[in-house]
Amino acid sequence: MSRLRVLQLGKYYPPEKGGMERVVATLCRGENTLVESSALVCNKGRATTVEQIDGVTVRRVGSLATVGAVTLAPALPAWLARTPADVIVLHEPNPMALLAYFIARPRVPLVVWFHSEVIRPRWQYRLLYEPLLKFALGRASCVVTSSPPLLDAAPLAPYRDKCRAIPLGIPVERYVASAGVMTEAAQRRRAAPRPVLLFVGRLVGYKGVDILLRAMPGLKADLVIVGDGPRRASLESLAGELRVLDQVRFVGEVTDDELLAWYHASDVFVLPSVTRQETFGVVQLEAMLCGRPSVSTEVGTGSSWVNQHEQTGLVVPPRDPAALHAALARLVTDPGLRRRLGARARGRVLERFTADRLCESTVALYRELTGIVEPLQEPAVGVQGAVEMS
Repeated sequence: MSRLRVLQLGKYYPPEKGGMERVVATLCRGENTLVESSALVCNKGRATTVEQIDGVTVRRVGSLATVGAVTLAPALPAWLARTPADVIVLHEPNPMALLAYFIARPRVPLVVWFHSEVIRPRWQYRLLYEPLLKFALGRASCVVTSSPPLLDAAPLAPYRDKCRAIPLGIPVERYVASAGVMTEAAQRRRAAPRPVLLFVGRLVGYKGVDILLRAMPGLKADLVIVGDGPRRASLESLAGELRVLDQVRFVGEVTDDELLAWYHASDVFVLPSVTRQETFGVVQLEAMLCGRPSVSTEVGTGSSWVNQHEQTGLVVPPRDPAALHAALARLVTDPGLRRRLGARARGRVLERFTADRLCESTVALYRELTGIVEPLQEPAVGVQGAVEMS
């Protein structure tokens, strides 16, 4: 007997970095105790590979190039067509996956996981992206968002009756710090003469790191920036112009253990995003689970729904260095407030945002859509248009 087969159609898969990549991996690992969940994603190289990662089958389809944010993987539609599945979960925004789905047109239920809105020049969006997205949303049996506020995203308005929010979650057991991690965190704390602020993420425009740097002058705290990206050089230059290089440290990409040590070494987590591209902030959950309060921005999505103002942290307007400075200064100078908010932050994650809770909700959705509750008696239904591959 085989189990219900779920195919997660993503962009990349860890160890590739990214919030969507983490979500796909969390779903695959967590769902595999209840269903057979596998991943179909793009490879950054030309070869197509299949591997087992934490018990999950991950197929990375070879690509020819990456143009902007779009990875060109011509064989992806064929692999989608030939991969058996009872449910397909398409993680969006993902132009190549939308194109593959448009070409393959599988006959099994589709779930579109709408992670965020696309910020692109209008003509490109309307001419190239919007038709593919509308096709997938129209055929979807269900559209999922990571938080209730994101249900109001403009592209989802015509499909609101089949949308539902399933909050993201993180695997709590992966954030249990070892003795070595805690020793490293303690060493970093002793080396820091002032409270430590922490940012984690790609150094791209919508993350608002430039606003964070402009909030630093006069703040009696140090800032650690974890992550890399195309804006790093300009941000380092800006830190110099603002004369805050003695307060700011760019550490680049780090290992999972190093990141966990930074969470525990920090006093406040900062998510200063400036657009609706920041829809949730999984890194914010990670910091909260480690008992750190957050300062985030109100961009109308889930980031300020996760971080509750005056309960688990503070929420300020986006693109406002003065407001961000004031919120950070308040936490920097009040250790008791940091402890109270941090304790509530950890409690909120344990109550609402665990991987177990996430995967129980998604598996219940798959069973609802397929009517399959018990293990399948026959092989899973394949999809239309299988293509022979050499």
